[in-house]
Amino acid sequence: MSALDPYPAPPGRHDASRLYRLGRLLAARRRTVLVLAALVTVLAGVFGAGAMNALSLSRFESPGAESVRADALLHERFGTGSPNLLLLVTAKAGTVDSPEVAEAGRALTTELSGQAEVADAGSYWTYDSSPALRSKDGTRALVVAWLPGSATEAREALADLSPRFTRDSGPITVAVGGQDEVFRQVATQARMDFIRAEVVVLPVVFLLLLWVYRRLSAALLTIGVGLFAMLTTLALLRVITLFTEVSTFAANLTLVLGLGLGIDYSLFVIFRFREELARGRDAASAAASATQTAGRTVVFSGVTVAASLAILLALPFPFLRSFAYAGVLVVATSVLGAVIVLPAALAGLGARVARRGVTATPDLERGRWYRLALGVMRRPLLIGGAAVVILLLLGAPFLGVRFGLPDERILPADATSRLVQEHIRADFAVEQSDAIQVVAAGLADPATREADVASYAAALSRLPGVFQVDSRAGSFSGGEQVRPPTDRFDAERGTWLSVIPTTAALDGDVPALVGSVRAVEAPFPVLVGGFPADMTDFRDRLLNRLPLVIVLVLAVTFVILFLMSGSLLVPVKATVLNVLSLSVLFGALVWVFQDGHGAGLIGFTATGRMEPSIPILMFCVAYGLSMDYEVFMISRIREEYDRTGDLVRSVATGIQRGGPLITAAAGIMALTFAAYATGRVGFLQMLGVSMALAVLVDATLIRAVLMPAFMRLAGTANWWAPGPLRRLHRRIGLSESEPAAVPAAPPEPMAQLNPAARVGE
Repeated sequence: MSALDPYPAPPGRHDASRLYRLGRLLAARRRTVLVLAALVTVLAGVFGAGAMNALSLSRFESPGAESVRADALLHERFGTGSPNLLLLVTAKAGTVDSPEVAEAGRALTTELSGQAEVADAGSYWTYDSSPALRSKDGTRALVVAWLPGSATEAREALADLSPRFTRDSGPITVAVGGQDEVFRQVATQARMDFIRAEVVVLPVVFLLLLWVYRRLSAALLTIGVGLFAMLTTLALLRVITLFTEVSTFAANLTLVLGLGLGIDYSLFVIFRFREELARGRDAASAAASATQTAGRTVVFSGVTVAASLAILLALPFPFLRSFAYAGVLVVATSVLGAVIVLPAALAGLGARVARRGVTATPDLERGRWYRLALGVMRRPLLIGGAAVVILLLLGAPFLGVRFGLPDERILPADATSRLVQEHIRADFAVEQSDAIQVVAAGLADPATREADVASYAAALSRLPGVFQVDSRAGSFSGGEQVRPPTDRFDAERGTWLSVIPTTAALDGDVPALVGSVRAVEAPFPVLVGGFPADMTDFRDRLLNRLPLVIVLVLAVTFVILFLMSGSLLVPVKATVLNVLSLSVLFGALVWVFQDGHGAGLIGFTATGRMEPSIPILMFCVAYGLSMDYEVFMISRIREEYDRTGDLVRSVATGIQRGGPLITAAAGIMALTFAAYATGRVGFLQMLGVSMALAVLVDATLIRAVLMPAFMRLAGTANWWAPGPLRRLHRRIGLSESEPAAVPAAPPEPMAQLNPAARVGE
């Protein structure tokens, strides 16, 4: 015992632990640490405030895909592209062919063409009264335009053009729509939803923390760590934007995970600090010991969560890679806040963080979680089997998943761009803005190949789901020419064709439609692009990479858990339990958001299909968070097992010590996610409902029921590994203390301590 530490660390490697020494240093230099942390937070807040303006909007594109190359040629060679802005013109009286309406329509087209942001524009009245741009009853027609540039540039231009061209004047009314306008409004609405959710969540979470801690100082510290993580991550994201594109939705993930992980990790550290104080340690020693024990758990948890999210870097899509940047950074800053800043603050506050009336040796065997764990371990097969059946039933709807493309229905029903698209869906036979472009950029003199162009256009027009094909040789429908030739599709070299699908085809199997267009033999080399092709290529490459993502996530987290535990069975068990937990998430995604159960209650429109990037993102996030609780619980159980060698007692004690904390952390995390279910954008509602459910199921059925059942059945094999791997773990493992040797023949668990607690089948 030293004068500096009257309650030294336990013997062995613990007193030499790097984390323990770090905790002692943080306690001794707490004022310096806290001043630096405050300074970093303020600077990050100032610098990070500009992050939102530096982040980018994204399109569903697959870099290098055929559709992207076709779009690039269309832009560069022909000065046009898929219409990303459209004006829905409605005649107040008569039809769109009435002289005064036609005059107003032509004037509107000319006005839009003259805007600096617009590279190409046309309309029903300038495209020779094409039926593809006229509603079935003749009261509405379309003006279509292409705004060049990135998604960010186009949508910034739309923010100015949309209100200026939304009008009610003369014989017509005009409303603004188009794909980029839809997703511009999605981004705007999502930002508003997040701000509103944060305003609601923060005070509610603060009150819950007060209830959990019964101490104002502890609640404030926990919120502070969450804010530290959010602000520093936003600042770092702004730095990353100097080198690569980062999606605006990365900021949304930062806000959700920053608060959630900051709270989780702070709960782990503060509860351990309180335990050490209750054992009689002074504040500095308690902070050092909490850093050593809970801090180690936080580091392992953070590495696991960050590794799960980093796997998104394996996907060649800037949109999803942005979530990897944000996820890794927010985990790292949450860990720094909990392991560096928090111990320094705890050492300064000392007993002011402790809960009154807590004894140094609470009677764990009287605890509800202890008794629950024993009850499960008495009948592990029966109770564990029932839990597995429940989880499989909840996850069964995912077997009916149908992957598809997002549309305007992810917006609330009163969004202006959604109303425009719904009018087009209901009143028009086709959707001109979703035409498939076929680009033949290698023709030296298209005029000499007009017969070939005509036969190719006629063949394309015969495809099921194709309304009309426009080309330099004229417009074709059902294999017959219905409109005369035009030079609109020619450039100095090359030509292109516009394959206009029916609305019914776009509501059906779009990838099959794109595939049929690509399957038609062309008389010259072509590339197929346009919005349906963009979405198809994005979906196909994403689904092709899905097995790789799953394997990488499972493999990386398996290795990390092995390095932590030295066991083969612990990572296997964690993988199986986490997959079962995630089955509930995916089942909810399909049953609720694809199939529409509860649509009226939550306030969304089911489309009957699932956009494929959402399950992949949620898999990485939810799997990492599941490992968060796994690491914490296994740490407490292994710590008790190393001390006693009694499997049943160690499991029950670990669950009693960790259960209330994990339940509180999961409840607050679930509340944080659930707040976003109140938003008005379908993507955020999916995130909120599914993630909240997954966290709650993981903290209850998985940790309180299946974990003790599995560990009871496995017995001492829980900590088994073959000799070579044990030796490998001793050399490169990440354990901070030497594990106790596993007894060759352990006594009947707890039989001598409490005969009434004998566990059996």
